[in-house]
Amino acid sequence: MSLGLMEQLTHSTVRIETDLHGGGVSTGTGFYMNFLQKEDSCIPVIVTNKHVIANASVGRFHVTLATDDGLPDTGKHQQFQFDNFESKCVKHPDPNVDLAAFLIGPLVNQVQQSGSKLFYMPLQTELIPKDEERESYSSMEDIVMIGYPNGIWDSKNNLPVIRKGITATHANVPWNGKSEFLTDIASFPGSSGSPVFLANIGGYMDNKGNTFMGSHRIRLLGVHYAGAMHTASGEIKIITAPTSNIPVPITQIPNNIGVAINSKEILGLEKEVERVIGVNA
Repeated sequence: MSLGLMEQLTHSTVRIETDLHGGGVSTGTGFYMNFLQKEDSCIPVIVTNKHVIANASVGRFHVTLATDDGLPDTGKHQQFQFDNFESKCVKHPDPNVDLAAFLIGPLVNQVQQSGSKLFYMPLQTELIPKDEERESYSSMEDIVMIGYPNGIWDSKNNLPVIRKGITATHANVPWNGKSEFLTDIASFPGSSGSPVFLANIGGYMDNKGNTFMGSHRIRLLGVHYAGAMHTASGEIKIITAPTSNIPVPITQIPNNIGVAINSKEILGLEKEVERVIGVNA
């Protein structure tokens, strides 16, 4: 048995739960990636938002276990917990880019030495489209966002929630001059850090109207981090997607416009990880 494209993508995300300094619990989303990929080595990380791990005294997440033949052992997963979680993460050097990475190499090695195997599907940086490919996209593309809105997950099987929508602005046009674009997709607290995929299965059309039938196209377009809210008075604000597990006041109502960071900014995070590893080597 092998996993289909979407099944693979559901195993690329991880639900992040944190205990905050001063009390309180928050949840967010992360996804696995292989940084600094070479023929026989890589640096496995979990990518998420800076604000997901902000003020976190403790971080925890669950990883699915693998069967002997390398497939997910559905229903079996292991929790991992880390003190001083925020300080263990590497943050994007640009303060305006809300991305961070947690290095999981030591964790993977520790589990392997114990005789167990973990199952997760790391995304490769090759899934990040080059600018020239982005230019060929239409302003309206089909997308999926995978994560844990309001912390919701299949706790039995350690699986996320899939949401489908479209790009609300062109993914290659910097929204208001920032390395971001808008999505028309339902997003709620806990969606922060969710990967946003261009997802065409079975065919797609380019921006010139050319149709490609029978083709699949999966690309990592961006990382969700904020959404548009309107208030009872009618004011529209773009706010960072909250992560705390507390009720959202009814005076702030999501209007299902999300803000995603252009995935090419992940490459800057990868360089920062390389720098930090070099400094600590």
